Amino acid sequence: MTDTAPPPPAPPLSQPLRPADLAGRKPTRFEIAPPSETLADIAGWAGITALRAFHFKGALTPAGRNDWLLEARLTATVVQDCVVTLAPVETEIIEDVRRRYLAAMEEPTGEEVEMPEDTDSEPLPDRIDLGAVALEALELALPLYPHAPGAEGLEIVATPPGAAPIREEETRPFANLRTLMSGTERGDGSADGEDPDRA
Repeated sequence: MTDTAPPPPAPPLSQPLRPADLAGRKPTRFEIAPPSETLADIAGWAGITALRAFHFKGALTPAGRNDWLLEARLTATVVQDCVVTLAPVETEIIEDVRRRYLAAMEEPTGEEVEMPEDTDSEPLPDRIDLGAVALEALELALPLYPHAPGAEGLEIVATPPGAAPIREEETRPFANLRTLMSGTERGDGSADGEDPDRA
């Protein structure tokens, strides 16, 4: 009997929309402001000390006959441990998010795949999970190595037994992104809000 790996845990925030159910000629506005219980779940998922505020606001707009454009702004207040002193470090995050969902996007073929110039575009899924998009934006915007005041010039070097030293810049963040990418099409939901101001 072959053992199968358990499925990854569901992300702490999910708000999927089906493009087929949306108005085809006007924007669908959304606004996500999770309650305090969900903020705590997101903080645990992201591996940070606390998430004091989280707001994701924008619109999903038809683009052409079958494509969609998501434009939104994420604002958040996060607390992380200083990588040197472990003192709490609070950071205000303001991140503009843009995604283009293309119904006829060509999938790369062959063994060698070049990095596309348009990194905002991706194939149109059956469901667009606004929560997953917001979580991805949060994780990408988190400071990788937060330093408390006075600790900016210091560096941590870890040396596991029998291994070469591991410096801060050699660690691999974004451990949750793989889970997000594999779980963006689960669940049901709807949203309403206002257009964001994009720079």
